[in-house]
Amino acid sequence: MSTRKPLGYRLLLGLTILSVLAAISTLLPLPASRPNALGYVSHCTWAPWSTLVLLVAAGAICKLRVRLFKERAPGD
Repeated sequence: MSTRKPLGYRLLLGLTILSVLAAISTLLPLPASRPNALGYVSHCTWAPWSTLVLLVAAGAICKLRVRLFKERAPGD
């Protein structure tokens, strides 16, 4: 019996991980044109709002992945 997940599952998992990594990168203290809403110069001038949007997107993708690929008990 193979434990390998379907391609769609792996793609959605990859999108979730990518979204979380992008959210983290928005808060990194790197040069930008002006300070963000938190008061320091970070990779993204729209932080923390862009961070929240990316984390919500990651959560939504994760929830979709679980819903689409949930193992069903016999008789359901």
